[in-house]
Amino acid sequence: MALHRDIFWIGRQWAVTGSGIQAVDQRLKGAFDVARAAVWDDGLAEALSPQPWFNAADFEKALNVARARFPAEPRPEAAAAAPAPKAPNGSSTSAVPLRLGAGGKLARFLPQWRVRS
Repeated sequence: MALHRDIFWIGRQWAVTGSGIQAVDQRLKGAFDVARAAVWDDGLAEALSPQPWFNAADFEKALNVARARFPAEPRPEAAAAAPAPKAPNGSSTSAVPLRLGAGGKLARFLPQWRVRS
């Protein structure tokens, strides 16, 4: 896969781009790229170290730059453990999930609607 158009840092072997950490060598075809969300995962360098071409020092620099660029997102289990905020009137603020669908019909055959003002 080609490098993302937003390049924040480029080293000898790795680049920090808008999609995360990407290998500069295009012959690898994006097989070892690290997504933005996975930058904070543990054991990234250990998973790549068996590769004979892997440059650990360059990857550590890229990982430090990427972690500074992309802040850590809260873990889902931490967000689920937090209590739901209460509205001023005492009721819960949980919203009804919005469900859209065509009911098994092709969308091009459904009647169109417009908002008239």
